[in-house]
Amino acid sequence: MKTELEQQDIEAIAQRVVELLKPFLSGNSEPSNPDTIFDVVGLSIYLEVSKKWIYERTSLKQIPHIKVKGSNVLQFRKSAIDKWLNANIVPAVDTPSRILKAVK
Repeated sequence: MKTELEQQDIEAIAQRVVELLKPFLSGNSEPSNPDTIFDVVGLSIYLEVSKKWIYERTSLKQIPHIKVKGSNVLQFRKSAIDKWLNANIVPAVDTPSRILKAVK
């Protein structure tokens, strides 16, 4: 039995494989644990952003964080970060229906 896949299906499969392998390729398979506590460097790797971006968001209180009393140490609970990320999802819009609404 021979099956042909469309290019977009192949790309979606490849992207999912990369996503699943990324923690193992980086040498850190722990981020799948919701109890993981990140420091600034760990969170910057997890979110794929700069440390500066994280410091800016914490100073503006835009990202959930823990500040250890009596020090300048910032920590981030993975479960809180994931919840924050999910709360900031912008849903995809079905373009044809959007166009139809604009025409009416």
